[in-house]
Amino acid sequence: MIIEPTLRSELLAGQVAIITGGARGIGGATATTLAANGARVVIAEVDKAKADEAVKTLNDSFGPDTASAFIADLVAPDACDALVAHTMDTFGAVDIVVNNAGYAWDGRVHSMTDEQFQAMLDIHLIVPFRLARACAPIFRAAVKADAEAGRVRHRKTVMVSSMAGAWGLDGAANYAAAKAGMLGLMRSLAQEWGAMHVNVNAVAFGIIQTRFALPQSDHEVIQTGGRTIHVGMPAKQAQRMGVQVDPDRVVTDEEMYAAKKLPGMLLGRTGTIREAADSIFWLCSPLSDYVTGQMIAVNGGARGGMS
Repeated sequence: MIIEPTLRSELLAGQVAIITGGARGIGGATATTLAANGARVVIAEVDKAKADEAVKTLNDSFGPDTASAFIADLVAPDACDALVAHTMDTFGAVDIVVNNAGYAWDGRVHSMTDEQFQAMLDIHLIVPFRLARACAPIFRAAVKADAEAGRVRHRKTVMVSSMAGAWGLDGAANYAAAKAGMLGLMRSLAQEWGAMHVNVNAVAFGIIQTRFALPQSDHEVIQTGGRTIHVGMPAKQAQRMGVQVDPDRVVTDEEMYAAKKLPGMLLGRTGTIREAADSIFWLCSPLSDYVTGQMIAVNGGARGGMS
């Protein structure tokens, strides 16, 4: 299990969640947390081996029909429609959507290519748009069925954004712009879908310890859009931050996900994937039924300009 969940309950019993990028890091912790609280989950991933491993772990931990994997590069034009169809075929409903899939491809604006800028828009903004469009008829049919049955049920969409989307980020204008666009999409969906009792919110994370905080190496790559991306910090950036650069060293999950001291943060440290997942869980749960159209900052008390 990627984390030990903070809470185990039946708050999400009978609900079905889609989690993009749900095999590792924040997505994996979110899949675990939602399953621990009663949801059945579909993990949408480009990495089949990691997705299959995550599904097996969840089914072993929470029951044999808890999780299913959908393997695709989500930036492909028809991938989001196929993801929703897979979810309906497997579990018969969509109640929760967590738009978590993403990565960074950093560079200063003066040296950034069109491809590099577009890639961030594709995964962080176009994919959530297409997934929302694919879910819309499901939500409309569900609210109509609820009305005929004389009940009100809330469904949830959560965008995983970043403080970079609110403050900008030196050396990652493409990422910051895409995450800002995600906030505009979230607020528009909240207006369109409020009458259907679909709550749409965003979490804006500060520094959460994941593989993206490691120096780049051949151990951590993403295959997307027909290209191979080495995830993590460029070596020079890692050196400036005092992070050890050793391309041959394989970092354990325990080391990767452990909080690190961070001077200047009000809480004095970086965040963990469990803390990130807990904030997403709250927005997916009935505890947030009167919250919509909001950006929830989850950043340990970072002040403007920190990301």
